[in-house]
Amino acid sequence: MSGLGGTRLYLATAFCARTAEEGMAVGVVMLAAQRLDDATQGAVVLAAWMAPHVLAAPTAGALAARARRPRAFYSVALAGFAAAIAALSMSVGRLPLPAVLVIAAAGGCCGPVVSGGLSSLPALMLGPGPEQDRAYALDASVYNAAGVVGPAAAGSAAAAVGSGAALAALAVAAAAAAVLACALPLPPRPAARPDASAVRGDLIAGLVAVWGSRELRAITAATSLAFVGLGALTTTAVLLADSQRRPGTGGWLMTAFAAGALAGSLALARLRPAADPVRLAVTGLAGTGLALAVAALAPGPLTCAAAFAAAGVCDGLLLTATLRLRADHAPPNRRTQVFTIGAGLKVSAAALGAALVGGAGSGSAAWDLAAIAALHIVAAVVYAGIRRRPGSRKEPTVINEAVRR
Repeated sequence: MSGLGGTRLYLATAFCARTAEEGMAVGVVMLAAQRLDDATQGAVVLAAWMAPHVLAAPTAGALAARARRPRAFYSVALAGFAAAIAALSMSVGRLPLPAVLVIAAAGGCCGPVVSGGLSSLPALMLGPGPEQDRAYALDASVYNAAGVVGPAAAGSAAAAVGSGAALAALAVAAAAAAVLACALPLPPRPAARPDASAVRGDLIAGLVAVWGSRELRAITAATSLAFVGLGALTTTAVLLADSQRRPGTGGWLMTAFAAGALAGSLALARLRPAADPVRLAVTGLAGTGLALAVAALAPGPLTCAAAFAAAGVCDGLLLTATLRLRADHAPPNRRTQVFTIGAGLKVSAAALGAALVGGAGSGSAAWDLAAIAALHIVAAVVYAGIRRRPGSRKEPTVINEAVRR
C-alpha cells in the first residue's frame, strides 16, 4: 500500500476509534440520566473509564512496542475497547454499580492505545520528512474532528433512538476501527521472547525516555499542566453561560472551541505542515491562554464565542506540535511508549481539572476561566524554561544510549 493510501487508512481508523472515545463522555452520562433519572452515576462511571489511563499507559505502550504483529495488537485492543462500550450500553442502570465500574475500568485500560498508541503509527509507516509532518497535522485534525462529531453524534442518537442505542452505535464505530486496523501497513517485528522482565524493562525505559529527553520532558510537563485547565473548561463554559443569563449555550462555546481547533490543525496541514514545532507549541499555549482571558472579559456572547474559537485554533496548533515533538525526539524503539505515556498523563490531568472545578471552584465562572487561561500562560513559561535549562542539551544522547542498551 502506498504512503498516501496507508495514511488515509490510518486516519479513518483513528477517526472511528476517537469518535467513539469522545462520544463516551456524553453518552454514558446521558444513559445514566435516562435509566436512573440521575446523572451522578454516569459521572462516576466516566471517572472509572478515565482513571486507568495514567496507570495503563506505560504498560500499553510497552506491550504495543513488543508486539510481533502490530496490526493484530491494535485490532485486538480496539475490539476490547468496542466490547467495553457495548457492555456499558447494556449494564449501566441494570447491573450493580461495582460491576459497571469494573467494565468501565477495563475499557479505560484500552484508552491509551486509542489516543497515544495510534498516534505513534504514522512515524512507523512514514519516514521523517514533510509527508510525516503532514500526517501528524492531519492526525491532530482527526482528534479535533472526533471532538466535534463524537459528542454531537451521541447526543443526536440519544434523542432519536435512546441513550442505550447511542452508546451501542459508538461501540460499532470502535469495532469498525478494529476492522480497519487489520489492514494498516505495519510490518511484523522480529520474534521476541514473551519475558515479563523484558516487558517491565520496556515500561521503565519508556518512562526514562520521556523524562530524560529535554524536549519530551518539556512538552509533557507543559501539556499536562495545560490539560488541568482544559479538563475544567467544559464545566466552566456551562457556568459562564448561566452566569450571563444564557443557560444552555455553554455547549455552543465548547463547539466553537472544538471547531476552532479543527480549523487550526487543518489549516496547518494544508499551508505549513513543516512549521517549527517548538514555535507552534509556544504559540499554541500562549495563544490559548490569551484567547481564554479575552473570553473571561468578553462583554457579549458573540465576543465570547469568537474568543473560544480563537482559543481552539491555538489548541489545534499545540496538538500538532505535541505529536511532532514526540515523533521527532522519542527513541525509535520507545516511540509507542512515549506516545501512550504522554496521552495518559494528559487524560489524567484533565480528570483532575474537572474534579477541581467541581469541588474547589472560585464560585465565579469568569474567575475560573481566567485561572484556566493563566494555567496555559504558565505552561508556556514552563515549556520554555525546561527547554532552556543549562546543561540539558546532552541529556537526550545520554538517555537514548542507555535506552538502547
